[in-house]
Amino acid sequence: MVWRDGNYPEVDSGRKTVHELRQEQLPRSMVVKAFSHIQFHARFEIRVPSDALPAIVRLARPAGAPDRKALVVSSDYPDAVDLVTRFYDDLGFDAVDNSPLSASWRSAPGTPMWRHAVDGQSREELIRNLQRAQRAVR
Repeated sequence: MVWRDGNYPEVDSGRKTVHELRQEQLPRSMVVKAFSHIQFHARFEIRVPSDALPAIVRLARPAGAPDRKALVVSSDYPDAVDLVTRFYDDLGFDAVDNSPLSASWRSAPGTPMWRHAVDGQSREELIRNLQRAQRAVR
């Protein structure tokens, strides 16, 4: 996030994502973008008592629940995506694979899917919002 991390010419120009840069910095690691768009704090505006819970708890639902939410995962390593997908499922979320890391910009702040981070979105909504993303080049 530029406001926190500053500018990087490769990212600003759209040549690479910050996650690709991280993978280059950690060549023996398997970088995965996960949990980047779920809140770990209470909902900003408390509407009902459950809003006081972090979204990671408040939005979790059992597999097959009609109101189950989904989270994005991106990586250049399918095994890492599989691991995160299983972890998401254990926590109560569906996974949407938005790999490779070069596509991870689709789940960045300001994109259509990001606007739904507070209350989550279904798997279908998330897929649609990822597809609607347009890359911002600075």
